[in-house]
Amino acid sequence: MTRPDVAARRAADPGHPPVVEFRQVTMTYPDADAPVLRDVSFELGEGELILVVGPTGAGKSTLLSAINGLVPHFTGGRLDGQVIVAGRDTRTHPPRELADVVGYVGQDPAAGFVTEVVEDELAYAMEWLGLPPTVMRRRVEDVLDLLDLARLRGRRLDELSGGEQQRVAIGSVLTAGVRVLVLDEPTSALDPPAAEEVLAVLTRLVHDLGLTVVIAEHRLERVIQYADRILRLPGDGSAVLDEPSAAMAVSPLAPPVVHLARLAGWHPVPLSIREARRYAARLRATLPPNPSRPTAPSRSLGGEPLVAVRDLVARYGTTTALRHVNLRVERGEVVALMGRNGSGKTTLLTHLAGLRPPARGEVIVDGVRPHRLRPVEAVRHVTLVPAEPSDLFVADSVAGELRGLPRGRELLRSLAPEIADTAHPRDLSAGGQLLLALAIMLSYDAPLLLLDEPTRGLDYAAKERLAAILRARAEAGRAVVLATHDVELAAEVATRTVVLADGEVVADGPTAEVVTATPAFAPQVARILHPLRWLTVGEVREALEAG
Repeated sequence: MTRPDVAARRAADPGHPPVVEFRQVTMTYPDADAPVLRDVSFELGEGELILVVGPTGAGKSTLLSAINGLVPHFTGGRLDGQVIVAGRDTRTHPPRELADVVGYVGQDPAAGFVTEVVEDELAYAMEWLGLPPTVMRRRVEDVLDLLDLARLRGRRLDELSGGEQQRVAIGSVLTAGVRVLVLDEPTSALDPPAAEEVLAVLTRLVHDLGLTVVIAEHRLERVIQYADRILRLPGDGSAVLDEPSAAMAVSPLAPPVVHLARLAGWHPVPLSIREARRYAARLRATLPPNPSRPTAPSRSLGGEPLVAVRDLVARYGTTTALRHVNLRVERGEVVALMGRNGSGKTTLLTHLAGLRPPARGEVIVDGVRPHRLRPVEAVRHVTLVPAEPSDLFVADSVAGELRGLPRGRELLRSLAPEIADTAHPRDLSAGGQLLLALAIMLSYDAPLLLLDEPTRGLDYAAKERLAAILRARAEAGRAVVLATHDVELAAEVATRTVVLADGEVVADGPTAEVVTATPAFAPQVARILHPLRWLTVGEVREALEAG
């Protein structure tokens, strides 16, 4: 629902000039067959939080980049029509002349840092704009208080958690005095508590400062309840701006709460857990406490598991990242590693892949110690898709990356049929890069597949295709271990969930038991139907159809 103050302001003052205006904008990239945006027009007012929704490749990043002038000044291509931001035409004002009115924060905030310390990063944009020292000092102090960063002012940026880095990145553009804040997937790399912290900051900026915030985000379940309006990009070049409930009534891309509402016939469609629970009493009464789920592979005492981690200790210099971790993974399991940023998930994956030797203890995968093998030998036993998939790329085309991997093209077609063989791997979207890397690693057909944050940049349709592939690998007797903050993916595919905290295993058990016992990592359906242990809309649908 739109906040009453926003709706009232739009109705009472229709003549108030918009902060962002697109006037019949068409954007075409060089060598593209068709425009990515076609005849797009809309207006955004002061103090609105706008959520941009659309499938991968629909033009969300292009639209965001057009607001601060990166499109077309740095990307090339042809932009027809006008983009007006705070009264400035982006055709005649390049990004450097818009820096004081619009701030942009990308998917990886750390990649945009130019200093080493929090306070210096907050001041950098103002130094570049040539603001007086007295103004700079006051604004830094204001932002430190506003974003709860005062205790971090002297900390090194590379020592911060993901949520803290995201808040510093937001603060570094706020000190420039911007009126518009644009964010591309601001929660994609964050654990659920950190994501909530960042979203709380953004809503405070909208409510208290009247900032216009534009967010593109695939994980709608995290953001949709905060949106004043939704800008929907169907994928045909058009854009439709509407109230959240109206947009979700027709959008094929929707969070689980909306799909559950459609299934149960709830009207109007709720957008938050709180709203959905008001409807859910009758549904809870018709469902048994637990759905029937496939049992996890048995752990026979005599047989050797596919993965055996015993008393693993991992260190980076003087920092201990893993503390006496024990883990056993059977063939046929899909294991989700969950926990806050910095809890040790990625470190555990790199040790399973053999990229680092244990400081203490042992790691055995498929009967071998992977860190003792050459890479060409290790991939017969275990493959890893890293959080930065581009680390795997060595060729200048998709076809080049898949050369010598007979199943690679077939796998990529099943995951992302829209990716062309001639495309440069590093020109693909974040989701496209991930799916290409996954196709490469799946081609080796190793018994163990490791995935680090495998849904960054993926829309719901791509996530469904990924989930189907992971389930098929488990059914074929392979195993998957994925480190993820995506609780909805874990609910869909994980037979077991392991929670790490400060380098230690604090929970290990069937996914339904672990995530329902930990509210921060519970999927939407579990929170709506609590205390029942239902995790997904699919489970509920099957029960209702059978009942």
